[in-house]
Amino acid sequence: MRGFSRVLFQLFLSPAGLLVLAALESTVFFWFPFGIDAAVIVLAVRHPDSRWLYPLLATIGSVAGTVVTYEMGRKLGEAGLERYVPARRLKSAKAAVEKRGTIALALLGIIPPPFPFTAFVLAAGALKINALTFLAALGIVRLMRFAIETILAARYGTTVLRWLNSDLVAEVVTGIIVLAIIGSAISIYALFRKRRPAVA
Repeated sequence: MRGFSRVLFQLFLSPAGLLVLAALESTVFFWFPFGIDAAVIVLAVRHPDSRWLYPLLATIGSVAGTVVTYEMGRKLGEAGLERYVPARRLKSAKAAVEKRGTIALALLGIIPPPFPFTAFVLAAGALKINALTFLAALGIVRLMRFAIETILAARYGTTVLRWLNSDLVAEVVTGIIVLAIIGSAISIYALFRKRRPAVA
């Protein structure tokens, strides 16, 4: 299983893979806690000459995935969100969108998973906040987050590689990937189940 987890994670350790992972991570269809952050760090350590590229790709992919989630929330509307987001989380997300404002909401994007940022994006779309302002602010915040990770990777590169190659990290990655597969499967199942028309 450990070998499988390494192979699966390696699929995302390329510029194109990073872009895809960042986009998926920002949707309601995919759940991989710390996956994008780990990918940025590993790529920055392994390829120092292209270190500047990875925060940009991660940000572009993240914003692209957020656009999909925002549009989904806009089309669902407030009533429709209840089918996809637990009531308690939806209540806090809507309150944050209404009280904090567009830019303050985007600032939450600097917090890595397991913070439920996707629920806030859905609520933002349902409440139709200014999409351009929100996405621009989110892009800046996400770029800062990934740039900080890249700087830390550059500073502690050797230590990071030694740590990433340890058995403990391999076991943690395996656990995260298993949870990611289960979580993504549950999300997709719930999505399509709730979209089926009710049978009289």
